[in-house]
Order: sequence, then C-alpha cells, then structure tokens
Amino acid sequence: MSILFLVIVGAAAGFLATRLMKVDADVPTTIAIGIFGALVGGLVLRALITMAGWAAGFVGAVMGAMVLIWLWRMWTTRR
Repeated sequence: MSILFLVIVGAAAGFLATRLMKVDADVPTTIAIGIFGALVGGLVLRALITMAGWAAGFVGAVMGAMVLIWLWRMWTTRR
C-alpha cells in the first residue's frame, strides 16, 4: 500500500471511529487514530486467526483420531 492510500484509509477509519465514540478531535489526530488503529487491529486480527487456525487443527486431529478408533473397533469386533 502506498503512503497516500494509508493516509486516506486512516482518515476515513479515524473519522468513523471518532464519530462512533463521540470524540472531538482535529484532522491530524483523527488521521493518526485511524492509522494506528488499523495497525493495532491488524495485529490483533492476525493473532486471532493464527490462534483459531491452531485450535482448528487440534480439533481436527482429535476428530480424526476418534474416527480411526471407531474404524478400529468396527474392524476388531467383526473378527
């Protein structure tokens, strides 16, 4: 992303955030709030996605093990 695009997106995000939170701020502060908010939000979102990916992998591993146990029991009871 170019710096100009980051400033524009930051200004828009800062404007929306300051209006939703009912904060009176000047334009540079609004832009700074938007840019730093995007950075913090992006880091938090990446951390959550990473943690969710790990948890999903763990749940998948447990479910796969359960299916294998079920198949093993089905196969051994038929003998």
